[in-house]
Amino acid sequence: MKSKRLIKALSLLLTMAMLTAMLSGCSGAGHAGCNEKISIVATIFPQYDFARRIAGDRADISMLLKPGMEAHSYEPSPKDIIGISRCDLFLNVGGESESWLDSVLESADNPGMKIISAMECVDAIEEETSEGMQSREHHHGHEDHGYENESDSDHHHDGEEEEEYDEHVWTSPMNAIAIVNEINNALCELDPDNAEYYCANTDQYVAELMELDILFRDVIAESKRNLLIFGDRFPLLYFVREYGLEYYAAFPGCAAETEPSAATVAFLIDTVKREEVPVVLYIELSNHKVADAIAECTGTKTAQFNTCHNISADDFKAGESYLSLMRANVDILREALN
Repeated sequence: MKSKRLIKALSLLLTMAMLTAMLSGCSGAGHAGCNEKISIVATIFPQYDFARRIAGDRADISMLLKPGMEAHSYEPSPKDIIGISRCDLFLNVGGESESWLDSVLESADNPGMKIISAMECVDAIEEETSEGMQSREHHHGHEDHGYENESDSDHHHDGEEEEEYDEHVWTSPMNAIAIVNEINNALCELDPDNAEYYCANTDQYVAELMELDILFRDVIAESKRNLLIFGDRFPLLYFVREYGLEYYAAFPGCAAETEPSAATVAFLIDTVKREEVPVVLYIELSNHKVADAIAECTGTKTAQFNTCHNISADDFKAGESYLSLMRANVDILREALN
């Protein structure tokens, strides 16, 4: 695994070296030089969607992660690197899954570019492994630490290890508001002529996000239970912490595994039966085989709960947004908790 990461790192460095000369013709920020509109590049869908709600047609906005693509296996293309290097505003997550950004940003000759990392906009939460959850082996390129069916979510490791933080900060609408406000502040600084437009859009969007937050809180307050079961990865730690929900899942949010152990499946089946959970959940772009298997054994149904990390190509073309997907979650949550 270490040799594979080294090869990827060397390949990226080589790509950056080849692109350096290509960038010399228009290395400054797009708004200041090549284009009239602000240029915004976002690594993934939530920040892309936030930016297009705030900036509207006053900016050129692009997303690096293509709709339908697996987020944790993404690697930048030369075109992506050029786009990052030339943009006015770069929106990223800021976690280990985007560690490739370090070398890209170091090589970017664009002192006017503003960078917003979503994880720096909120209080990051350390990753955890819930009871019954399959051992953690991440897409991020970390070594396997061998946590298998660990029952304590507060991990105590032997030896020196770096803390790992959950990256899916946008799954809490309140965190989304914090990120949106940071994007608005950056746009107003970059493009003061359109500041009033950006602020008006932001105020409207924040009001809609606050309404979404109230919908979630009302559903939870009126529900019979507060437990969710995911037969899938679980990238919703910020969501459940925000609303005081409990959960059990097959894998952590960034797990590389697709086949859980028999012990994990048995634990989830027993929990569904014991707690009489009506719905087993899975996330978008999943094959939901684990959720289907649990549902078949327990006589329950399955449903998709949107994390908004990425969306399908069809949903993207149809104009689905962070708000529309999260509003769909309100109905799913009501069904899962009653």
